[in-house]
Amino acid sequence: MFKKYLFLTKPGILFGNFITTLGGFFLAAQGSIDLPHLLLTLLGTTFVVASGCVFNNIIDQDIDQKMQRTKNRALVTKTISVPIAFIFGFVLDVLGLVILYFLVNPLACLFAVIGFIVYVFLYSLWTKRHSIHQTIIGSISGACPPVIGYVAVAEQFDYAALLLLLGYAFWQMPHSWGIAIYRYQDYTNANIPILPVARNIKRTKIESLIYVVLFLITMNLLYVFGYANIHFAVLLNLLSFYWIYLSIKGFKADDDQAWAKHYFLFSVQLITILSLSFYFTTVSPAPQLLLF
Repeated sequence: MFKKYLFLTKPGILFGNFITTLGGFFLAAQGSIDLPHLLLTLLGTTFVVASGCVFNNIIDQDIDQKMQRTKNRALVTKTISVPIAFIFGFVLDVLGLVILYFLVNPLACLFAVIGFIVYVFLYSLWTKRHSIHQTIIGSISGACPPVIGYVAVAEQFDYAALLLLLGYAFWQMPHSWGIAIYRYQDYTNANIPILPVARNIKRTKIESLIYVVLFLITMNLLYVFGYANIHFAVLLNLLSFYWIYLSIKGFKADDDQAWAKHYFLFSVQLITILSLSFYFTTVSPAPQLLLF
């Protein structure tokens, strides 16, 4: 039964957000890691993200039963009831927000609240079913964990936090569309108006390339403004130019699904490497360029 509750929280998403939270924390810490503070930040963020995933499962029951990869989820097969899942998600959210507000700082808690509201209400309940712009909305929630990690240390929303928010949001777009092309039939069966289904795959590939370039430009500004060193810039550009190469290669792909699988898997590898690299590629002291 433990495994059923664990999978209700979508461990893959939890791990991804765990890594990006680490990245934001490492960037702000500039090599000086307060381990208890890091663990509390990760714990609180993971609980809130897990809660959002549980509520997403509750909302998406009708969609999940139409998709091959989700038809065996616990709420679809009725091995966990909706009331129990709701209580589980609610408890996770409260625990996470309490940890972040009282044991980390209120600003970290604020971005956790923003990410939760966007993911559960604006994305899951509304745009995922009704709008082609769903991925843009969802990207905001996906970009909150690195910002939580950053403000947990910095205790301010500065230019670095803004660049993390924008950069990770831009990354979400081609990453999500890669999954949508790979699982095209699932999204079609569920009648989800994501870009490849609502428009076409060629347009999706064009927009994916644009967002990869925006990601590259935005993340390079961390080096330009002095938050990360030249080693980060080199690593970022090497990885991103390969991602651009894959984007262009997609226009001549004979098998869109095979290309898309490789495309989104590389996006995961890229963001994981970059997030962890902040531990080694930051500069000290960091510049103080405040927004608020």
